[in-house]
Amino acid sequence: MALHDRVAKIRQELIQSGRPVVPLAYQGVTKDKIRQVLGALNLGELPDLVDTVFALLDDQSDSWFARPPVGARFCDGATTAHLGCHVGILQRAVGKLDREGRDYWIKPLRELGGIQAVTLVNKEFVAGHVRAKSGNSCYKLDEGLKEILKAPQDRWRSMLAEWASQDAARVRREFQAQVVEAARKLVDNGHSNLIRASIDVYAARFLPGYQVVYIDDGDGDRISAADRDRFRHAGIELRLEDAMPDVLLWNPETDKLWVIEAVTSDGEVDLHKVTQLQRLAQRSGKPGIDFTTTYRTWRQAAVRQAAHQNIAIGTYLWIHADPSKHFLIKGFN
Repeated sequence: MALHDRVAKIRQELIQSGRPVVPLAYQGVTKDKIRQVLGALNLGELPDLVDTVFALLDDQSDSWFARPPVGARFCDGATTAHLGCHVGILQRAVGKLDREGRDYWIKPLRELGGIQAVTLVNKEFVAGHVRAKSGNSCYKLDEGLKEILKAPQDRWRSMLAEWASQDAARVRREFQAQVVEAARKLVDNGHSNLIRASIDVYAARFLPGYQVVYIDDGDGDRISAADRDRFRHAGIELRLEDAMPDVLLWNPETDKLWVIEAVTSDGEVDLHKVTQLQRLAQRSGKPGIDFTTTYRTWRQAAVRQAAHQNIAIGTYLWIHADPSKHFLIKGFN
């Protein structure tokens, strides 16, 4: 069944059941609130854009993809066709929006970073449009804009002013460009590519001031002469028995170390690895060492941790498909 027919059927079934076709608000956000926020960006007079943002807040409808991630909702990722049908059929009952008009109902906010590009790959939404002309290329709302839309009346304007500042917009565009490029390279799920993304995206974003001392990409000598020079420059005393991580970073200002383990099959930062590398840091006179385990997708992280539950307490977790945040693992005292 064609998408527009499926959506028309959904609408009819909702009407017959006596339920509203669309609620007055998704995630507590009304169309009037969307108009106010977009109005502050000089975009409030674009009704197609207002209704598209409303659609991208839809957490009550299951994903419209044929094979979506488990538990995925419409707001997790919607194609241009999905959005055109949501607005034109579900919300307005007049037929899907013309795809050629997407420059008016996607592009204005995408240029500001308010609508983010994502792609459904192996039942996971990953950042960026990683495959040209893919039917799985889709969109979601930026988390920062979503928080502004959900914020109280006395707070959203100040939050929007910060979000929409020229520097912030530039940073978002640059960061998204990095993510898209890295995501293209990661479609093959290569370990070396995840290591590179962990450096170029994660470390660049979350570990300012840290320099790469060592990368274990599995190619050539495990520790080269150039590596040893960098170890000496960073004041790291290396021994043959030391287990080296995928990435070792050093902050010249604080003299602290940071370890990244990029996991595609195994190798999380577990308690044994923490103990080993803490000994290296202490022997080298470093004031501290921190750790991050990185995965390509939430699904891969879930599969590994469901089986092993081995990430050490006090370390961090980063997911390349969800790149704008990292997580500190806490436990009971």
